[in-house]
Amino acid sequence: MTKWIVSLCFLLLSQLATATEKVVVVSSYPQEVISQFEAAFEKKYPQYRLEILWRQSRDAMSYLHQPHSPVDVYWTPAQRNFVMLAKEGAFHKLDIELQGLPKKIGGFQISDTEGYYVAHETAGYGMAYHPAELERLHLPVPTDWKTLTDPAFDGRVMLPIPSKVGYAPILIDTLLQSYGWEQGWQVLSQIAANAVLADAGATFISDDVGSGRVAVGMTIDFFAVSAIANGKPLRFTYPERVGYSPAHVGIFKEASNLKGARAFASFVLSDEGQQLLFHPDIRKLPVRPSVYAKKPQGYFDPFAAAQRATYDYDVASGLQRQDVVSALFDALITRHHTELKAMHQALRRAEQKSSADVRLAEARIHAYWLPLSLAQINDATLQQSFIKRDGKTESIEKQWDAEISAHYAQATRIALTIAEGKP
Repeated sequence: MTKWIVSLCFLLLSQLATATEKVVVVSSYPQEVISQFEAAFEKKYPQYRLEILWRQSRDAMSYLHQPHSPVDVYWTPAQRNFVMLAKEGAFHKLDIELQGLPKKIGGFQISDTEGYYVAHETAGYGMAYHPAELERLHLPVPTDWKTLTDPAFDGRVMLPIPSKVGYAPILIDTLLQSYGWEQGWQVLSQIAANAVLADAGATFISDDVGSGRVAVGMTIDFFAVSAIANGKPLRFTYPERVGYSPAHVGIFKEASNLKGARAFASFVLSDEGQQLLFHPDIRKLPVRPSVYAKKPQGYFDPFAAAQRATYDYDVASGLQRQDVVSALFDALITRHHTELKAMHQALRRAEQKSSADVRLAEARIHAYWLPLSLAQINDATLQQSFIKRDGKTESIEKQWDAEISAHYAQATRIALTIAEGKP
């Protein structure tokens, strides 16, 4: 009898230990997201308990590069971190069921081509707008980024600075890849001429649009959706050339609970896990196309929108050149914003005065001059220099500033000469 009781106790203790087996997950998701997935996962897999190590992107890399207790899963919106960790060999190749999960949305790559991490959800770039303000100003609801280049939007647009606003680098690069390097910068320059620049606080754009300070803000959908849920009088529209910011899930090679890690990764990618993204407290875009059959009314379907997409987006290239593009944006737009706005005002006056004047072509050459070609921006040595901010970058930026100021000044002089009817 005693032996039987001892055996029973041992069995119960074993079951209890199994029931509290932890799965360690590093994530930067806010509590409202984590709590939904945590509750649903532990209900489906009662033998596991999630232990969340909350780390922002930069803090996560610092932590993961130090000695620490084993971590099972990385689950977060941090594209560059996933790319770097995969290159370092940190991930276990995903050996879970991935059927029904495309690696692209249209021409936009969202998952690792080598299979070391996979998109779990994505957010979309677009424009938050204030319907009443647009109506008051007799402005159309923008359908594409180019809509915001119309002079009628002067002072009514908010444009985020990629070196200051976390989600903005891929937004800016979406325009550069979808329109092409030179035309993309022309579009950005024309938008910037109409824009107020947002230099900090990703949610400020939704606040400024919601308050009516501006009529339209270039932003990412979940900030606008959150503002709408909190009563801001906003709407959000996805342009024809929509870009995406995917979040990923990956399993670490050092995982001490590989079985639990696979269970969690499989869950967040399953129909059940993907449908949680529709929850009012989350409202992200699932990456499993089949779940959109159950989407709430009016919910954006990126896979349906992708059918009209006309460009491919090279994620690897975008991430590698991100720091150089941000530095170039600061040189062309941020530091010379006053000059840029004056230049475009002069160009618009010149075009109204005499759109056939041959001197306009010369003015535009100066107005849209770029310090770097597409080949130069993709140079690995230059990219590394700006990633590390080594001694070369300051002198490069000083040279850019001098050249850009000279070109903007020359474009302005030519345009004013035309506008004033001078020979």
